[in-house]
Amino acid sequence: MNNEDFRRHGHTVIDWLADYYEKVESLPVQSRAAPGDLRRLLPPHPPENGEDFEGILKDMDRLILPGITHWQSPRFFAYFPANVSPPSVLGELLSAGLGVQGMLWATSPACTELESHIMDWLVEALELPRVFRSDAAGGGVIQDSASSATLCALLAARERKTSGLGNRRGCDGTLVAYASSQAHSSIEKDCRIAGIGSDNLRLIDVDERFALNPDKLEQRIRADIDAGLTPFFVCACVGTTSTLALDPVPAIAELCGRYGLWLHVDAAMAGTAALCPEHRGIHEGIESADSYTFNPHKWMLTNFDCNAFFVADRQALTNALGILPEYLKTAATDEVIDYRDWQIPLGRRFRALKLWFVLRSYGLEGLRAMVRRHIELANEFAQWIEDGDDFEMVTPRSLNLICFRYKSDDAFNERLLQEVNRSGEIYISHTRLNGRYVLRLCVGQANTQRQHLEQAWQCLQTAARDLQETGRVKD
Repeated sequence: MNNEDFRRHGHTVIDWLADYYEKVESLPVQSRAAPGDLRRLLPPHPPENGEDFEGILKDMDRLILPGITHWQSPRFFAYFPANVSPPSVLGELLSAGLGVQGMLWATSPACTELESHIMDWLVEALELPRVFRSDAAGGGVIQDSASSATLCALLAARERKTSGLGNRRGCDGTLVAYASSQAHSSIEKDCRIAGIGSDNLRLIDVDERFALNPDKLEQRIRADIDAGLTPFFVCACVGTTSTLALDPVPAIAELCGRYGLWLHVDAAMAGTAALCPEHRGIHEGIESADSYTFNPHKWMLTNFDCNAFFVADRQALTNALGILPEYLKTAATDEVIDYRDWQIPLGRRFRALKLWFVLRSYGLEGLRAMVRRHIELANEFAQWIEDGDDFEMVTPRSLNLICFRYKSDDAFNERLLQEVNRSGEIYISHTRLNGRYVLRLCVGQANTQRQHLEQAWQCLQTAARDLQETGRVKD
């Protein structure tokens, strides 16, 4: 493919994407593909000779789209959103085209310096503690996901507690980490990877709001100390995965200070809400956090992957992750940030470009308007449930997430979810709370409007009525 071909095909790809965004609302939200459908249509062997680009792009429609669940549909209400926007797509395209490997400042100074500047912008935009700025003791870095950010925090906490012995000699099995029983499953995976182990992760009971109970946390900390173990890390959730519950960060921070534990705050989904001054209360207490993370790739119009990770003491992070072989030394090593020391892999992409494009294209007011619209729509949907007779709220609405169920047993609610997702009209997900099967509807897709919520509400009511009338839930 020469440059002229690249130019022509590039226009075609942008046109294809623009057409996709225009028609995505008309497509079934969840893919109807069965296991193996795509592989049965693909050639068993790789092509010996190159093919025409036109034919490759045609196969996007013929082969790929039938196997896509459309996260960009305005009727996507499952999990948490993974939004894209035209500016972020174009920023990603430029990043891919430039092919920067930003492991060191020297390997592309603009890659590092734009990232530092954008992370400082986010500190201001969310009114985070000033210590998270790059001109303070800490700083921010873009990770691929909150899972990686939490692993980095865990490793920094491990090395701070062991004065570097964890890296030199490995873990001795005495370090103990803590998180809510509602925390994301990645915390356990991170504990395994970091050598802490699943058995040394304490999942703390929650209160009636599904937020971590600080009294229970202190009881576990004291019990572990009495047993000769070494508590070292707490992950507090500002928006749990199941319900967007807010852990009481100030109380947790007080315990971390008293017992010398690293406090990591995970606001993966909810953090974006703090763009709006009226929602900054979700961050109460994070001035005491050692690290903080949220995902612009969820609710901030920036395509996956793009996680914002901040530390109050960058030295604690780089002490845990930094290794400097001779071949990576440069004349600027002692004067600049080398983000390779702030993450697990050595190599890194130019992720800051897409975030820069989004912030400049929409501005903070544009992003705030989207967040406010989603929260207002979620509040309206919750009100429909409360005003009706057939569904019930399981927890109070939190920001843009509604947890609810039909007033029946678990089997009915599970079948109801299957029916509405199979219809293709909407896509929702579920969780379990106090042993009960609960439906989750998150209003976070960039283009979701009131009519899409009305469609979701009608779809749920119709499917529930049909199940009641036909008794198919018993099948």
